[in-house]
Amino acid sequence: MVKKILALFFAFASLNLKSQEVIQRSIFSDHKAFKVGDVITIIVIEVSSAENNIKRSTSRSGNINGSVSGSGALSFIPESGFSIGTENEFKGQGSTSSRGAVKAKISAKVVGIDSAGNLVIEGKRKVSINGDAQIIRIKGVVRPSDVNWDNSVFSYNIANAEIEFSGKGMTYRNQSPSWITRLLHWLF
Repeated sequence: MVKKILALFFAFASLNLKSQEVIQRSIFSDHKAFKVGDVITIIVIEVSSAENNIKRSTSRSGNINGSVSGSGALSFIPESGFSIGTENEFKGQGSTSSRGAVKAKISAKVVGIDSAGNLVIEGKRKVSINGDAQIIRIKGVVRPSDVNWDNSVFSYNIANAEIEFSGKGMTYRNQSPSWITRLLHWLF
């Protein structure tokens, strides 16, 4: 009888552990990434803007004047004068402006958890259309508190973010000059 009660107790204890695991991932809780191997959605919204204006103006001038005239015993020296002048002026102006915007949605995998409990993420997405490929790579660190209820996080909440957009294919090759054109620009 005691053996049956102990067996029943251990069976109930193991059932209780399994039920706690189910409660942790029940339909009533948020399905947020919190461990290695979980997948998280990154909403990439990057807007960058930079502007730089420079105006400079300098000027410098100098004059040296002198005159010589003879009087008395030196009256045979005619009255003469000389003048030397220099003048430099520089006005320069420059302006630089750069703007960019990127919007995308990509899933990333939790590849580690750092000592502070933050999620280390990495993700890659490749889309190929008619031989042209667009590749998006993302890496960074996300605080669990920044993960939204729908298991997504905005790219501006990623620390040490590395977001790379690249492409391969005919369209991307046609956007850059040929090596002959680059050589001619380098020479001339």
